[in-house]
Amino acid sequence: MLDLIILSLHYFLCFLISIAIWRGQKDVDLHSSNTGGAEMQPDGLIFIGKEKDIKQSQRITPKIDGREIVVFYHEGKFHALDSRCYRKIFACVISDIDGQACIVCPWHKFKITLETGEGLYKGINPQDPSPTPKWQSKGVKQRIHKVTVANGNVYVSPLDLSVRFDSDYFAEKYKKGGELAIGK
Repeated sequence: MLDLIILSLHYFLCFLISIAIWRGQKDVDLHSSNTGGAEMQPDGLIFIGKEKDIKQSQRITPKIDGREIVVFYHEGKFHALDSRCYRKIFACVISDIDGQACIVCPWHKFKITLETGEGLYKGINPQDPSPTPKWQSKGVKQRIHKVTVANGNVYVSPLDLSVRFDSDYFAEKYKKGGELAIGK
């Protein structure tokens, strides 16, 4: 019985350590007065972090004007998008779906391409004689942000909110009230 208790404690401690390592230093709140948390450069780009640091951590979540985005480094490329897809995607898994790098929402299993923010689903086209399900687009659901790498630094372009995306609703709701607002 004592062995079982010791083994259970061992697994619990390993679990806590793995969570601490996984959470790490990934959330970043950039400081500046003119963009509400990020440094605006003279050319209009917003400094996110050092290229080597983001490559090492694989992702970082800075805030721009109080809006949380996530910057991924995946297979040699940087990608930036809103960190909320009807929920939070920071803890998501990146998968290859139909030849495209996609995030998979851990709660809802939504599949969103890193390149375009397009939502994907597997379905059957009723006009196609083949009943084989194929990957299809729901359209762009997630706001993506243009990433620029220069002199070892990573930048994103300023937010262009003239076009609305589904992720905007949750990004703005979180910005106004945090985690508690999502459940309201």
